[in-house]
Amino acid sequence: MAIEIKAPTFPESVADGTVATWHKKPGDAVKRDELIVDIETDKVVMEVLAEVDGVLAEIVANEGDTVLSGQLLGKLNEGAVAAAPAAAAAAAPAAAAPAAAEEAILSPAARKIAAENDLDRNAIPGTGKGGRVTKEDAVAAVDAKKAAPAPAAKPAAPAADAPIFAAGDRVEKRVPMTRLRAKIAERLVEAQSSMAMLTTYNEVNMKPIMDLRAKYKDLFEKKHNGVRLGFMSFFVKAATEALKRFPGVNASIDGGDIVYHGYSDVGVAVSSDRGLVVPVLRNAELMSLAEIEGTIGAYGRKAKEGKLTIEEMTGGTFTISNGGVFGSLLSSPIVNPPQTAILGMHKIQDRPMAVNGQVVILPMMYLALSYDHRLIDGKEAVSFLVAIKDLLEDPARLLLDV
Repeated sequence: MAIEIKAPTFPESVADGTVATWHKKPGDAVKRDELIVDIETDKVVMEVLAEVDGVLAEIVANEGDTVLSGQLLGKLNEGAVAAAPAAAAAAAPAAAAPAAAEEAILSPAARKIAAENDLDRNAIPGTGKGGRVTKEDAVAAVDAKKAAPAPAAKPAAPAADAPIFAAGDRVEKRVPMTRLRAKIAERLVEAQSSMAMLTTYNEVNMKPIMDLRAKYKDLFEKKHNGVRLGFMSFFVKAATEALKRFPGVNASIDGGDIVYHGYSDVGVAVSSDRGLVVPVLRNAELMSLAEIEGTIGAYGRKAKEGKLTIEEMTGGTFTISNGGVFGSLLSSPIVNPPQTAILGMHKIQDRPMAVNGQVVILPMMYLALSYDHRLIDGKEAVSFLVAIKDLLEDPARLLLDV
């Protein structure tokens, strides 16, 4: 019996998707719950799994085609694999090995790592669901390749399809822009053209937070089952407290109306292989430091594996971006509409500061708050950023609510 393979149902915020990768070709055997095709949307990559055992009979929507919710992608003949000739089952083991290898399934991140490091994708052992090769499997294979001694008699040759950018060569490589990258570009241009965007700056002495973290990080990690105490949780807590004091920074513009949010859904910008994604901490004002750190860590792992869901990236009333992890000393982040403000963190750097008439070396960080001047006045924006500075330089204020 022929089973239709259909595109998943997209949320209301996603109009359509693009067929990214078919992991099977017509005639290939497919097992129940095995990955067949990836659908890339503006926000996430959605996986389509086989509903039954069978053989892929037909591909209707090819890679690169745009599809709608529930649209037919292909057809699967249920149970057809059982009707295969007995001779195929009696094939020699040497011939069966390549056939099994051809069925290796890689996550998008693992596929990228394999291509960049010239790995045989069929030789990477998979530890994921259904034998799928995860990013961790690909990284382990890269490490193993680096550790293995190079053959003496035969120098390694570059992959046939890998571009060689040697000095003096005028080589160009053209690749299509992913839907996520295209959407990011569209939203950035939209934000700059539709907002009266302005950025205010300040700096914060990170020594109190660093001292607190150094004193309790081991106890914190032990008590909270391996969750590490980082800096981001302090910034999230400080931001949620400041948002209570300045609700306009936590608002959004909807046509001719201002929508004030009685909750703080804080988006945390995370870099992934597919681009910048912003998963959201729901009701961050109610979360503990451990819950914030644990959730951010889980989001980071999901982002690297391409596993973030649309629900995890939808919404958000305020965003925090940490360019400091890449060494950025100062930048002006762009607001993520319909939000009206974004906080930019930067690199911690020792600098000479004047303290009580004395020059003291302190670990300082520049902070940047970009905001929509249509809704937020300069006084409110500066006061909001100063509130975050005061809370971070005296963490006891977070407990005392002062």
